[in-house]
Amino acid sequence: QVQLVESGGGLVQPGGSLRLSCATSINIFGIRAMSWYRQAPGKQREWVAGLTSTGTTNYADSVTGRFTISRDNAQNMVYLRMNSLKPEDTAMYYCTATYLSKTYWGQGTLVTVSA
Repeated sequence: QVQLVESGGGLVQPGGSLRLSCATSINIFGIRAMSWYRQAPGKQREWVAGLTSTGTTNYADSVTGRFTISRDNAQNMVYLRMNSLKPEDTAMYYCTATYLSKTYWGQGTLVTVSA
């Protein structure tokens, strides 16, 4: 079992920045891949960014150049730095971890981008 707890969401103005955090309950070295997803009101959940155990990162086209996924091995944390936020980035953001061929989800943290 892997437990994930997201934090760092909130209200931010367009053009602003936020850093989301995801705390894992196990040693992050054992996790094959971690990702961030989001779900906006009335829309399907979409993948945002991914980070493999080897350090490879990938991003959805809509966030490339604005968002950065990273990890802190010592703290067993994964982060999503979000810059130049737009109203269309408003969503519930979820952290996921793939461990022993099973994917675990956190409870989500809400990001609202509005003036």
